[in-house]
Amino acid sequence: MPAASGPGSPHASERPVSDRAGPHVLRDGLRVLGVAVRAEPRVFAVSVTASALYAAMTVATAQVLGQVTEDVVLPAFRSGHTTAGALAGAAAAIVGVALLKALGVAGRRFYAGLMQYRMQASYRRAVTRQYLRLPLAWHHRHPTGQLLSNANADVEAVWAPIAPLPMAVGVVFMLLIAAVSIVVTDLAVAAVGFLIFPAVALVNVVYQRRLSPVATRAQQLRAEVSEVAHESFEGGLVVKTLGREGAETERFAERARALRDANVAVGRIRGLFDPVLEALPNLGVLAVLLIGSVRMESGAMTAGDLVHVAYLFTLLAWPIRALGWVLAETPRSVVGWERVRGVLDATGSLPFGDGVLDEDKAAALEVRDVRFAYEGADEAEDRPVLHDVSFTAEPGRTVALVGPTGSGKSTLTSLLVRLVDPADGSVLLDGVDVRDVRRGGVAATAALVPQQTFLFDDTVRGNVTLGLDVPDERVWEALSLAQAEGFVAALPEGLDTRVGERGATLSGGQRQRLALARALVRRPRLLVLDDATSSVDPQVEARILQGLREAQSADGEGGATVVVVAYRKATIALADEVVYLENGRVTARGTHAELLRESEGYRNLVNAYERAEAEQEAVEGGEEALA
Repeated sequence: MPAASGPGSPHASERPVSDRAGPHVLRDGLRVLGVAVRAEPRVFAVSVTASALYAAMTVATAQVLGQVTEDVVLPAFRSGHTTAGALAGAAAAIVGVALLKALGVAGRRFYAGLMQYRMQASYRRAVTRQYLRLPLAWHHRHPTGQLLSNANADVEAVWAPIAPLPMAVGVVFMLLIAAVSIVVTDLAVAAVGFLIFPAVALVNVVYQRRLSPVATRAQQLRAEVSEVAHESFEGGLVVKTLGREGAETERFAERARALRDANVAVGRIRGLFDPVLEALPNLGVLAVLLIGSVRMESGAMTAGDLVHVAYLFTLLAWPIRALGWVLAETPRSVVGWERVRGVLDATGSLPFGDGVLDEDKAAALEVRDVRFAYEGADEAEDRPVLHDVSFTAEPGRTVALVGPTGSGKSTLTSLLVRLVDPADGSVLLDGVDVRDVRRGGVAATAALVPQQTFLFDDTVRGNVTLGLDVPDERVWEALSLAQAEGFVAALPEGLDTRVGERGATLSGGQRQRLALARALVRRPRLLVLDDATSSVDPQVEARILQGLREAQSADGEGGATVVVVAYRKATIALADEVVYLENGRVTARGTHAELLRESEGYRNLVNAYERAEAEQEAVEGGEEALA
């Protein structure tokens, strides 16, 4: 596993907890919620209105119960009988308030959920669009697991407080109504009962200060666990072939244990404070009943008033808990917001112009004085990957890029299809700088088949077309040109055969040929092959390249211009021109025969490759003879 991705690596998700656990967490959390309110004002207004209805009906329930006690229950006890009308009226009042309260609950939950899921969907789309806009160099600096966490867990955490937010706003309204109602009913009882509020407020402050850093740490660790898990799955082949299962399991277990401990710490704090928050209002109820009984005996208040006030105080614990739900989610929301904003505010997206490329013939390619260095390279020592690289490829011609490992061939192919831009110099298609081409123009013109092929867990057709609306005849044409027609036809369901995750049911050579067919079905005007046939045998590779040349000749305007990173002499010999790179520079250009005569480095390299292949074939032939 790469060291930079290990548990000690300084990803953005591992910033110090103290950065986010200070007294400004609540303020920042309210700002985040303000973003949601401004984005969905109507939905929020409806949910708060429904919550306010619920709050009002909850207080009204206390009023109705007090009134029913005073006007129906106590007279019935005194006289020993009551009337059907009185019972019907009491029942109608209780049921009516309950129905309105249920309507408030339904409206609050539905619209709060609607708001939450809309915001999550909106920001997931925004993060994903940003991923697509940002250049490849930015993605190289951020582990895939972290990016998955940003788009999923972090977005969920950001908007988690939305669900209880309308409830919290409604219960504030409930507390105000309840407080006024209690004061109007009996000022002395209210004064005693309200002593509980400072205690509850103090407990909440302590609760949030204890919970914030722990909840923040738990959110950070969720991203770390996701990063390690994704990296382990992606590198499964390396882990198994090198016998690192135990070490990798321990690396994941370390992060998982840390996350477990953080979640346990969160639960421990909540388990400590929840009973306290539950008990304090109940103590207030006991105090109200004690003082109220004395007041009732003195005639200062009625039994109905006491029932009314006591019931309202029993409701206080729940509104306070509702506020606590919002406050408890605030630290995670702030952490998630910072991580999501880190993606949305990232710079470095590729600029586009209004240039239009010719769509009727093979592309004319020109690479002019290109210099490129990966971020982090030491510019002071002048060590770019590519330095003053220049060459041309005429429409319909084939150019082979040849050079030792580390000479910059793969980097150059990324520049040709504009996955990255050069630091200096330019890449031109049909005389137009690719940086001036309109969005999507280069992708519609050029196709790259990279060294590492990737297949989706989809059918053969789905992997070749990738959603492109083309007839099956064109798919078979591309498969035939890629020398994949035979093995695809032999598959159980032909084009409809699923190939498994990353093409697990296919050989390496079959995967490469499907990847080539994926590029060919788009009929690119510039085809870039980065050692794209290394997993197929030389005979199949020769047929593929010969088929490409025949397709170029058969197409009146030259079909496609082909740039191929090549190692085998037979492959190189098929190219119209060879560009030889050493240490990021073009040191020789010409035909294969010319470079064999004139460039010692080129001659030594291709002969070394040829000897290595001959030795490998001899070894394989001997193994077959022994078998």
